[in-house]
This record gives sequence, C-alpha cells and structure tokens, in this order.
Amino acid sequence: MLELRIEGRSFGLPVLGEVFSTINRGDRICLLGPSGIGKTTLLNAIAGLDQSLQGPAVVGREKLRIGYLFQEHRLLPWRTLMANLKLVGASEAEAQKLLTDVGLQDYASYLPDQLSLGMARRAALARCLAVKPDLLLLDEPFASLDPVMASDLKLLIASILDDHPDMAMICVTHDGQDVEILANRLWYLDGKPARLRWDNHVGVSGLIGWVLRRLRGESEGAS
Repeated sequence: MLELRIEGRSFGLPVLGEVFSTINRGDRICLLGPSGIGKTTLLNAIAGLDQSLQGPAVVGREKLRIGYLFQEHRLLPWRTLMANLKLVGASEAEAQKLLTDVGLQDYASYLPDQLSLGMARRAALARCLAVKPDLLLLDEPFASLDPVMASDLKLLIASILDDHPDMAMICVTHDGQDVEILANRLWYLDGKPARLRWDNHVGVSGLIGWVLRRLRGESEGAS
C-alpha cells in the first residue's frame, strides 16, 4: 500500500536518518520513541506535509486517502460540527452517522469551542473518517486527556479499526500499553539521527517488555 524510502530529514541538525519500511492494508502501527526524537516529523513526512524530502520518499501516497488527527483538533471554530464534516465531503446523513459513531450524536449544532477537549478530539476523528481514509494517522491522540477520557478514546479507535479491517493506522504515542489495545505492529524510533530500531509485529516474543523497559528508562532519566 505504502513504501517508505526516507533518506533523512534535518532542521539544521539531522533529525531523521534512513527510514525504510512498508505499510500494508490492515496494519495497526503504534509509533513510540523518546520525546523529541522525530515521531511527528516522520508522521508529517508520511502525510505529505513535508515538501522538502528528497526523491520518492513515500511511494504510493498519491493513490491513498489519508486522515490525519493532529494533536490540536483543527476544527473550524466558527462552524458547527455538522458543517465541519460537510466541508470535507460528508453528506448530512453521513455526517450525522459519523457523529453518532464517535458518541456525539446530540452535538451536531455545537461549535468546537463549546466542547471539552476529549469531545473535540472525537469530533476531529469523525472528520478524519469522513474522507473514508485508507490510512489513519494519529499524533498523540490521548495527550492531555484524563485517564477515563483517554481510555474511552482508545476503545473507540480500536472499535473503528475493527469495523474497517482494511484501513491502516499509525498512532504516535508515549504509552507502551497502547500497543496492546490498538496495534498489531510496533515501530520504535530512536538514535541520532532517528531510525526505526524496531519494526515488528506485536506478537514477537519479548517486544512489549523491551519497549516498556526503554520507556521506563527514559522517564527515569528525565526525572
């Protein structure tokens, strides 16, 4: 479906090194790594938002529909949730179904700023789904949410992926436990410049434990 041939990306100093991988339909990838290592940079490259990459860095993207859930909801604040979804091509009936799917069936006439952070993020997820994506990109979708809202959103995303088995997903997260809920594959980005140190299916023996130890070590090192 998608082939990564990223030869590197720098912002004065190198951020990404070589990143070579393939994303297939139905892949549910959690992307982990230390803070500031370049996870969002990699996600932006995959989405096509970084025009400075050299050569055919992401092969096959022009044939795909991509939905991108940013850390900020990026809904148009002066338009209702219904209007935000219709702007990306959803009919009124489709928009209402999408809002129902994310638990916001009673909020179609609300403006984004009238919602809580968790509700606004679910509305933004509905907008992503309105484009009927082949690939869903999620950049720290659970950041700044309280544990209950984060858990509800994780279960919602897992349910959506189960309902769309051909849709691929890449989710940037700092929580290794998210892998067990959302992923069938794990990427771990590390190094200077950053490269994929792990690119394996979740069932690989010892993988989750290794990631949790790495993340725990990084957290203790920063404290």
